[in-house]
Formats: sequence, C-alpha cells, structure tokens
Amino acid sequence: MKVLVINAGSSSLKYQLIDMDTMTVMAKGLCERIGIDGSNLQHKNLIKNVEEKIEKPMNDHSDAIRMVIDALVDTEYGVIASMDEIGAVGHRVVHGGEYFSDSVIINDDVKKALDLCTPLAPLHNPPNIIGIEACEKIMPGVKQVGVFDTAFHQTMPKEAYMYAIPYEYYEKYKIRKYGFHGTSHKFVAGEAAKMAGKPIEELKIITCHLGNGSSVTAVDGGKSVDTSMGFTPLDGVVMGTRSGSIDPAVVTYLMNVENLDAKGVDNVLNKKSGVFGISGISSDFRDLIKGSEEGNERAQIALDMFNYSVKKLIGAYAAAMGGVDVVVFTAGVGENTVSARSEICKGLEFMGIAIDEEANKSRGLKDITKPGAKVKTFVIPTNEELMIAVDTKRLTEGK
Repeated sequence: MKVLVINAGSSSLKYQLIDMDTMTVMAKGLCERIGIDGSNLQHKNLIKNVEEKIEKPMNDHSDAIRMVIDALVDTEYGVIASMDEIGAVGHRVVHGGEYFSDSVIINDDVKKALDLCTPLAPLHNPPNIIGIEACEKIMPGVKQVGVFDTAFHQTMPKEAYMYAIPYEYYEKYKIRKYGFHGTSHKFVAGEAAKMAGKPIEELKIITCHLGNGSSVTAVDGGKSVDTSMGFTPLDGVVMGTRSGSIDPAVVTYLMNVENLDAKGVDNVLNKKSGVFGISGISSDFRDLIKGSEEGNERAQIALDMFNYSVKKLIGAYAAAMGGVDVVVFTAGVGENTVSARSEICKGLEFMGIAIDEEANKSRGLKDITKPGAKVKTFVIPTNEELMIAVDTKRLTEGK
C-alpha cells in the first residue's frame, strides 16, 4: 500500500509518498507560495535520486495537489505509473480539540469538528482543512485520514490539563492544556522502547522535541500524562521566537506600558521573543552558538535559558511519573546540537541521568548513555510523516 502524506500550510504544502510494504519514502517535496506570485514545486524522487523544480502558478491548494500528483506520475521524475496506486492520504492536522484522541478517517462530521476547532488554532487548522478538501476534489474515492498533533495528549489526567481559572471558561470555551507535537512524541517514545528492549507499557519516558518550536512530554506506560505546550504552542520551554512560560501579568503590563492591543502583544510573545528576543541575533541555534563562541553574552544567555527550561521540565516530569527510565532528544536542535544535550543533562546525575560525552559528539540515531547510568539517554530522529502513514494504513485497512 502506498500512502501520500500531506502537511498543508497557509501558502505551502509538504508531501511524502511512502510505500508501506517496505516502509520506504519514494518521493517527497514542497509546494511554495500557493496563491502568490512565484509559486513552485520542489520534488525529489528518492528511488532514482532525481530532483526537479517546477515553476508554475498555483492559485489554490487544489492546484498544488494536482501538481503533486502530476509530479508523482511523471515519466521522467515520477515514482508511480498512475494516481490509482495511491491507496490513501494521511493529513497532518494541528488541532483536534477534545473531539479526537486518535487518528480518524475523515468524513463530513470530522470536518465539522475540525472547523469547530479553528478558533483554537486559527493559523493552522484552516489550511489543514483546505488541504483535505483539495485532496477530496482531486482524488475522489480515495480515503483521507486526519492525524492530530493534539491526539496523543488526550490521555493527560484532568489535574495536568486544567487551568486554575473559573471552571466556566473550560465549559464555555474549552480553555485547557492540549499539547502539541504529539505525533513526534508518540513516534520517538515507541522507538525508545525498542532501543531499551522493553515493552513501552513498562517504561517511564521523557521525550524532548527541541527545535524552533519545542516541547517536552512525560510518557508513562506509552501514554502522555503531561506536556509542556498548553492551550497554544506558546507555552512551555523557551523557543526560537516564542517566550515559553511567563508570568501572565507580563501580558497586561506590556499592553499598558507599550500601548499594545491583544494582537500586538501576541505578536511580541510569538514572533519577537524566545532565544531571538533575548539574543537579538537569531532564532537559529547555530547562529547563537557561533555568537557565544565569539563572546556575545546575550547569545550565551539565550542558550543558557533554553537549556535550563528543558532541564527543569525533565526534573518535573520525573517527579510527576514517580521516576524516569529513558530520556529522548529529537527534532532539529535535539538531534543536532551537541552542546544543548550536554548542558541539559549536566547536573541531573542525582536522577541517574548521565551521558557519554564522546558518544554525544556523533550524529544520528544513537545511545548516548554513560556506562553505569541508571537512566537511558537516546537521540532518535523524529519521523512524523512515517507515523502519519502508519496510522493511515492502520485505519484504512482496518488493522
């Protein structure tokens, strides 16, 4: 079975075609500037190792999906003979609210629920819905599956996901912690159990998805019991341009002293804060490390704040679960930044967490546990697309 994985943004669309019989990514690509001048498709045939850039107007996501299909079946750089070879389409959907605790085959009722979740993710859910409807239009009869960033975290207990504000706001507006990056956390937790050689039901795992957007999750027995992102992806650890957790009173104070409206302060906290706001240099950790090495104090402070915020959550989640067996680092920073892993784990020896600094220097999937340490520490590249494809195959084949 071949599954097409779609991740639709407001003006972009990422895709992968995965052969689920061999777990092989056959092709992948990116449609950029949808509905904007200069739209193009960058396509990679991973079977023949061929790349193609196609510059062509894309007025909407339907045009983009059609171009993706055309690229996949092209005689020169395509990988399939016809669209009929695509057995199902799996869509990344950011917010499923309280409606979905698992992936689901998309129908009219599901689309209505997604629309009801739009106020909770106004930047993400609308393009996700547009991508689904575009596929339905171009590929009638092909089953569509929604895989939600929030679904994995629906197992959190009420004491973990509720906020201490008037209960009526939860009842009226569903204001609560939802958590995000769920597909990534679920994938790497499963891989960590395999590396540890134990059933996931017997493990307490802390997964650290660290990138421009970052979150940490406590996975107890294979279930998310707490996570750092909250009602929105703004909460939790210090991030690239996002503040992470702050005193709520900072919001109203900034509105007063800077004469900002709600949109203005939201822009400050989401796009001008984090390591970018602290350093004044960049949201890219490579730039911060370079700046730090050159003696830039603010760059070093930004790195220290990021590492400290992750370290605190590892300790908190070990307490929440009554211990920890495995710590996992994943995503762009988690997988590639040696110094971040080293600094985050430093000082956690009392918990049984210690890493082998030599092993930590290499890249890719690896066990970086210091010999004799009680807690395993792994670096596991995330693969959200594969997780989406696995769920899509499971649901559409009824397995």
